Amino acid sequence: MIGNEAMNIVLIGYRGTGKTSVGAALSKRLGKAFCDTDDYIEEKVKRPISDMVAREGWAFFRAQEKQAIREVSSRKDCVIAAGGGAILDPENVENLKKNGVVVLLEATTRTILERMRRDKRTDQQRPSLTGKDPYKEIEEVLEFRGPFYQEAMDFSVDTTSKSIDQVLDEIVEKLGKYGG
Repeated sequence: MIGNEAMNIVLIGYRGTGKTSVGAALSKRLGKAFCDTDDYIEEKVKRPISDMVAREGWAFFRAQEKQAIREVSSRKDCVIAAGGGAILDPENVENLKKNGVVVLLEATTRTILERMRRDKRTDQQRPSLTGKDPYKEIEEVLEFRGPFYQEAMDFSVDTTSKSIDQVLDEIVEKLGKYGG
């Protein structure tokens, strides 16, 4: 386990890589609180993200996200699932890393697309980022965000063909290198 028991574990990555499901399961396994920043924002604003983006635009949502990350990252002993684009803002990354080990969850484009199609919340919560064909959008956004994810992460785990338990085992094992 982690040497600093109060340290947060922050999950980053593109939508559909497993941040929410892995985060919820990891929090149970480690006995930590869980917070999904997208859910946190929706509860605070009392509207789905897609509605915020449609009415006020991405800049409004990103401002809400920045405030949410500031608040959530000041907590201790949490598993935090950060929104896929949170790492585009250096202040968000700084806040998340202050008291946290940052884990990048990755998956293939095809896997992400299949997971998004199976997720009933995709349309409601996750508006298109580019308006393009979903496969092309995923590839383009991953290519653009890749350097940001690499810069922000402490380590990565590929979730493509693994069960949640396999992903948890790998995360817990790698966390051992951070003080355990």
